[in-house]
Amino acid sequence: MSQRASTFERQITKTVRLEYLLALPAGYGDDLAKQWPLILFLHGAGERGSNIEQVKKHGLPCVVEQGTELPFIVVSPQCPPGTNWVGQFDALRALLDEIVATHAVDQQRVYLTGLSMGGNGTWQFATLLPERFAAIAPVCGWGDFWAGFPTAVCALKNLPVWAFHGDQDDIVPLAGSQQLVDALKECGGSVRFTIYPGVGHNSWSATYDNPELYTWFLSHTRR
Repeated sequence: MSQRASTFERQITKTVRLEYLLALPAGYGDDLAKQWPLILFLHGAGERGSNIEQVKKHGLPCVVEQGTELPFIVVSPQCPPGTNWVGQFDALRALLDEIVATHAVDQQRVYLTGLSMGGNGTWQFATLLPERFAAIAPVCGWGDFWAGFPTAVCALKNLPVWAFHGDQDDIVPLAGSQQLVDALKECGGSVRFTIYPGVGHNSWSATYDNPELYTWFLSHTRR
């Protein structure tokens, strides 16, 4: 019996689908030459499903729903049931491409943030496309060891990061963020870490209600 080396090649097409919320800032479209910064928001596990209204429960879509005016295009997709954001990276990339192609997006100011499962998605999606974002803000997130974390976080060493976590979080332990922040610092990354004392899993309300977060986003443009 003998073996020989061979090559197999075939083009495969894939259809992706995501429901999403889209919020446009006040004044959008008044000046056709103006381009706007964009925030891509990834929700937590509890908002997965087929009812897009669920996405408004927490985080950035909740802030928008309450009437807060933000100078960003805000895109908040819904993760389908039975999956997570890691399994939706192809769809997220295609959605981002679509929004950029059809809206007045400043591609030098595209930001990524998410909470819990979305914090995990934020860390991991950003490592795949670090050149796509100007800054990221993962909230109570973590990195999966099977995806090469925490060392994989070194792909973000040139990307501004502001991470958030409650020190009493019993759903996603503080160590989930701490080890990534520590690894990123060791790589020479620019990372800011806010730990909320006495706060459990809900570290997102204080984060997204804080105007400083949005000022921080706007202070960064893609290098």
